[in-house]
Amino acid sequence: MGAIMMASRFETREQVLLKVSGLSRLYGANKGCQQVDLELYPGEVLGIVGESGSGKSTLLRCLAGIETFEQGELIYQSPTQGCINLRQCNEAQRRQLLRNEWGIVHQNPRDGLHLDISAGANIGERLMSQGVRHYGHIRQQAQQWMQRVELDQQRIDDKPRNFSGGMQQRLQIARNLVTRPRLLFMDEPTGGLDVSVQAKLLDLLRKLVRELGVSVILVTHDMGVARLLADRLMVMCQSEVVESGLTDQILDDPQHAYTQLLVSSIIQV
Repeated sequence: MGAIMMASRFETREQVLLKVSGLSRLYGANKGCQQVDLELYPGEVLGIVGESGSGKSTLLRCLAGIETFEQGELIYQSPTQGCINLRQCNEAQRRQLLRNEWGIVHQNPRDGLHLDISAGANIGERLMSQGVRHYGHIRQQAQQWMQRVELDQQRIDDKPRNFSGGMQQRLQIARNLVTRPRLLFMDEPTGGLDVSVQAKLLDLLRKLVRELGVSVILVTHDMGVARLLADRLMVMCQSEVVESGLTDQILDDPQHAYTQLLVSSIIQV
């Protein structure tokens, strides 16, 4: 019921945050993503699910401006720049969006952190990229965000390479959220972590996403993760979206044979 009420609220908003039409990026037959349509509303979490090789990570990289796409349109509504067609943006403009209005949480936190500078500097770098220069304020914000992601503030001067994998992922989350982005891309955020660490990290992510009201596009092969975090789901198979809808509807009454197989994997665990 909760997911249905949320989706209804999102759909009544006049402005779509992100609108994608016919997006395609192929590396070969059924490798990549093709003819993808989606809409994302403010404060909504959209889960993109499927097994390895289904095209979900390629789609995420295209949406985040990391990879170019061959066909389609991607329109983002910026509070400062208005309607932006990402296909017409140059590299500098895409980097500016990722720095100022978007964030990305990589599956491997080492891809999203600078391992040879302190934890505090990793968080503070995002603030400095937006023009914050007061050292005391930057350090205070870094400490506050370490606390929010349940990291020991006393380790603010430690380097991330000395943290565990779960701690590095928490630090990467803090680094992205400190500037309160409007849109967060998450690529398998709990992949490779122990089950107990995964559970705590998922609880933390769900709490922070709701508190901040950030919109999220989440890629995962784990339907359990999608069930906990996503308001809506898109199911990908062999580069195509085969089913989409409210999370509760997809999990309770999957229509496509491939979706039924994915859902059955939750029941069997």
